[in-house]
Amino acid sequence: MNTRERALALVAQGRSLNSVSKEMGVSRYAIRSWQTRIEPLECVSRSCPRCQGVLSTPENPAAYAYLLGLYLGDGCISAHRKGVYIMRIVLDNAWPGIIDECEGALRAARPDNSVFRVQKQGCVAVTSTSKHWLCLFPQHGPGMKHTRKIALEPWQQAIVDAHSWEFIRGLIHSDGCRITNWTTRTVAGERKRYEYPRYFFTNTSSDIVRLFTDTLDRVGVEWKPLNQSRAAVTISVARKASVALMDLHVGPKY
Repeated sequence: MNTRERALALVAQGRSLNSVSKEMGVSRYAIRSWQTRIEPLECVSRSCPRCQGVLSTPENPAAYAYLLGLYLGDGCISAHRKGVYIMRIVLDNAWPGIIDECEGALRAARPDNSVFRVQKQGCVAVTSTSKHWLCLFPQHGPGMKHTRKIALEPWQQAIVDAHSWEFIRGLIHSDGCRITNWTTRTVAGERKRYEYPRYFFTNTSSDIVRLFTDTLDRVGVEWKPLNQSRAAVTISVARKASVALMDLHVGPKY
């Protein structure tokens, strides 16, 4: 019995959502969405690129690669009603440029659907509804991403191979950062400050971390994992040449 089935079984026994949430370690919102979950309908829309055959790809593959990175980091899809699904990507208010770029990528992925922002404390959920989010993001499933296998479909991998930097940008903009470390040294009797930038990416899903590092390898960026006790894995990019590549194609959050 998987997490979704067990949670729903407990609710069916008369348990409250709050008690099931605490026992299972799953949010009440997720349990509610499972209660009203609508199984995917057979997709036959001419407006959905994936409905036109297995070789069809989104109209703007570069924007899709970026959106895929954002989704794997900070996105989720939930059932709404009548076969409609909601895509939400939650982003920090501190980065208005990324919020704008996310909205643009959602519009590029589904030009026929509206995109709106839901303001929350300290963050905003960039949201769009469509019957076809599951067609474009087959990684959707019950439970949190790090509790299930995350793998790209061949057509998605082809897009990531062709637009690797957009995919990396999406992952960094969701679960990564660029920071500047510094140190001081005494040179010829004078104490000088030296600064050195680096990039970090942190995620609890080993599959998503592997997608990130495989793509870094593809574009020639050197990386290494940091030793840490917590469950999440942090990848560091600190080599000067690799940081320069990241600065050229990714840059700081904005």
